[in-house]
Amino acid sequence: MKVAIAQLTTSVDKLDNLKKAKNYIAKAKGMGADFVILPELYMALATPSSGILPVEVAEPLDGPFVTGLSEMARENEIYVVCGIFESKVDDDQRAYNTTVFIDRSGEVLQSYRKTHLYDAFSYKESDTIVPGKNQYKVVETEFGKIGLMVCYEIRFPEIARQLALQEADILFIPAGWVAGTMKEDHWETLLRARAIENTVFVCASNQVGNIFSGRSLMVDPMGVITASGGEEETLIMTDIELDRVHRVREKLPSVIHRKPEFYATT
Repeated sequence: MKVAIAQLTTSVDKLDNLKKAKNYIAKAKGMGADFVILPELYMALATPSSGILPVEVAEPLDGPFVTGLSEMARENEIYVVCGIFESKVDDDQRAYNTTVFIDRSGEVLQSYRKTHLYDAFSYKESDTIVPGKNQYKVVETEFGKIGLMVCYEIRFPEIARQLALQEADILFIPAGWVAGTMKEDHWETLLRARAIENTVFVCASNQVGNIFSGRSLMVDPMGVITASGGEEETLIMTDIELDRVHRVREKLPSVIHRKPEFYATT
């Protein structure tokens, strides 16, 4: 299977962002990709400095932004993963930070609302975002089992482990990783750690430009970086051989060596 990561800069204009997404989805398909992953929060630039609040740009899952992505998934027969702002009907101050996972026919297979919000490094995501309460569930595809995580959640190994215990082969991680001191080092270290400790592939698509750091990564189950983006918009791609997961797990069966009876439950 081939996975493409669209490392993109977003803007305050949702229509322009959707047009760019469509271009990159078509480009990924032209390169033979089976999946294309766009960043977290890609729908619109709603940051403290942009003057726009997430709730002002948020849409329901059947709104024009997700509908447009679904149309492109169907037209190109490609899986699409993208971060959006999803409206919450009873909250006029905040929205959900949601990732949609769309199949080749344009159907939304999973809408994952970010559970762990980025209230760190002087940023407070919870002021404008409602934390999700969805369970961590893998998505089964003809290529294998895929789990979704979002950005800050890579700092919580329990999430990736929940997905690994459901026999996930790959983690797709859209992100809007904010640049800052030690942040790129944390980003790479944590992504490699999640891959190594769970013996899974990790494909992480980060925003670039504005306040974000880029450096999207694809990591194999041994922690080897197989593809990487820099500081510009780009489309990076890698072949994922799921047999690699099985071979690594034969050599390194750490997940099945767990002894849950010794671990605290809180």
